[in-house]
Amino acid sequence: MDPAKVQAVIDWPVPKSRVELQRFLGFANFYRRFIRNFGQVAAPLTALTSVKTCFKWSVSAQGAFDLLKNRFTSAPILVTPDVSRQFVVEVDASEVGVGAILSQRSLSDDKVHPCAYFSHRLSPSECNYDVGNRELLAIRLALGEWRQWLEGATVPFVVWTDHRNLEYIRSAKRLNARQARWALFFARFEFVISYRPGSKNTKPDALSRLFSSSVASTDPEGILPEGRVVGLTVWGIERQVKQALTHTPSPRACPRNLLFVPVPTRLAVLQWAHSAKLAGHPGVRGTLASIRQRFWWPTREHDTRRFVAACSVCAQTKSGNSPPAGRLRPLPIPSRPWSHIALDFITGLPSSAGKTVILTVVDRFSKAAHFIPLAKLPSAKETAQIIIENVFRIHGLPSDVVSDRGPQFTSQFWREFCRLIGASVSLSSGFHPQSNGQAERANQTIGRILRSLSFRNPASWSEQLPWAEYAHNSLPSSATGLSPFQSSLGYQPPLFSSQFAESSVPSAQAFVQRCERTWKRVRSALCRYRGQTVRAANKRRTKSPRYCRGQRVWLSTQNLPLKTASRKLTPRFIGPFRISQIINPVAVRLLLPRYLRRVHPVFHVSCVKPVLRAPARLPPPPPPILVEGAPIYRVRKILDMRPRGRGHQYLVDWEGYGPEERSWVPSRDVLDRSLIDDFLRCRQVSSSSAPGGAR
Repeated sequence: MDPAKVQAVIDWPVPKSRVELQRFLGFANFYRRFIRNFGQVAAPLTALTSVKTCFKWSVSAQGAFDLLKNRFTSAPILVTPDVSRQFVVEVDASEVGVGAILSQRSLSDDKVHPCAYFSHRLSPSECNYDVGNRELLAIRLALGEWRQWLEGATVPFVVWTDHRNLEYIRSAKRLNARQARWALFFARFEFVISYRPGSKNTKPDALSRLFSSSVASTDPEGILPEGRVVGLTVWGIERQVKQALTHTPSPRACPRNLLFVPVPTRLAVLQWAHSAKLAGHPGVRGTLASIRQRFWWPTREHDTRRFVAACSVCAQTKSGNSPPAGRLRPLPIPSRPWSHIALDFITGLPSSAGKTVILTVVDRFSKAAHFIPLAKLPSAKETAQIIIENVFRIHGLPSDVVSDRGPQFTSQFWREFCRLIGASVSLSSGFHPQSNGQAERANQTIGRILRSLSFRNPASWSEQLPWAEYAHNSLPSSATGLSPFQSSLGYQPPLFSSQFAESSVPSAQAFVQRCERTWKRVRSALCRYRGQTVRAANKRRTKSPRYCRGQRVWLSTQNLPLKTASRKLTPRFIGPFRISQIINPVAVRLLLPRYLRRVHPVFHVSCVKPVLRAPARLPPPPPPILVEGAPIYRVRKILDMRPRGRGHQYLVDWEGYGPEERSWVPSRDVLDRSLIDDFLRCRQVSSSSAPGGAR
């Protein structure tokens, strides 16, 4: 049997009410003589039709429902159509859809068996047809669905319908345009329309009503629930202001149609206009618009701006649209080549001769770079050995090493190694890769060159890497105007033999003097270029606020590994946290709580913003309840679940705490088991969960 021919029954939705279940059982009862032990199979469904019990769909009912649908769409109920024998087409139409069944009498038991099912949802225009045209549309769609069998049938087939007027449609004298088009289509078939009462036409009737529940669920709902009456509302804040005016008279400057707000009540008015659910924490303009409709006091614009700026909810949930804070603070300019270097890794490359990683080493003075292919990300000890063999052996020991906060560079081994060679360790601040911008820029350059050389065969990039390094070091730098070769070695390697000068070997003193002149030229160019870069970058940045030790700030969540079900609904800032140290004008160290211990506490000022003094302090998080000496915290909601070992862990959103406090809790620590049941039920039927407790 073609699955498309029985798809209408396979997709039968789960009944949501007793009426829908009765409709399904009415369809099923016709085929009960073909199903062995039909009464036992359908018993869980039949029990739900009783008005004495509450209609509640159960696991046993779902099993019986699925089993019956499987029986309807498989042998021995279904038969293969035979064009040499008579077909029976049963049709019916409802307000939302049409249904039809193609049947034939079987030779084995001389009983009518279904061949195929059909169900179709009416379009909005088809729903406007009158009942006669809807019933005729059911015939038109059914014959079109099964025309490959009906059009070639040798015996005229019978169409059963519960609309008696259709018996005379083929002999009608007057037809409208739609019926005339359908009559031309009907002329291709040989059939007889026969009336059948609706009580005996239950099977196609059930198929035509499959879409009743879905149509009802998509009906537009009103703004207010049923039974609610819209009437005149007097806000409690207005009553509170009027009560305060009994003790404080209104000034003459107050407009007649507005209420003057005394000083003790202004904070309540601001909270109502900004923090109420009907307001939704708007900006200054929206908050003032609500206040201006009813209230007035001389400093309402100034007070509104201060209140909105100090709102902790807005500070946590809103993203700023101003340029990032913190003027550009470039690193100091070296005085000679290879005294200050920058390191970074390029990962995610396809395997090429066993290599998958590139270590980038950049001289911050000459912009010269070495690109070292590696099999994998090395450890701190392996990184030190690679740098000794490929950099220090050639260029000598540096005085400063700049890198990101990868595990190779934050380890104790790397710090001790740099201390022993006399180099300082300069790590970038948290989530601010611009600190190591020269290595990042070199990565972009080498990526562009490798794409050009190996785009046809990406696995050959390791063979092209030496040529890419030579191209990078031989081309002029935009900062110095000289190539890295010329800036570090004092000369540019010639490309043609005619460029070699026929002169005697210069003295060592002349060579040194030439190098010193080149280095002075490079340093002067770097100083000019740094000034241009600072001016250009600061056009897109704002001056950072002056922070001090002990000040509280909000921390951006853009790069924090927060455990949340929806990143879009996560607050943009968390905290507040106190500043423990001012590293420099554009970097601060924060006192982070224990749950953020894996996050480096040094941040660029663009990742934080100051906490303004709020007019009203928020209540502190609720303390835990001690039960048998163990702390118990209340749970707002369980957000997610993951397998761990032989059990599961649940992502818990704690009552009274922010999203940064969410944590994975094993199932054994959840004291209220209904929390887990509600979460699992919510996954299946989208129901809400209830609060409880966990340790």
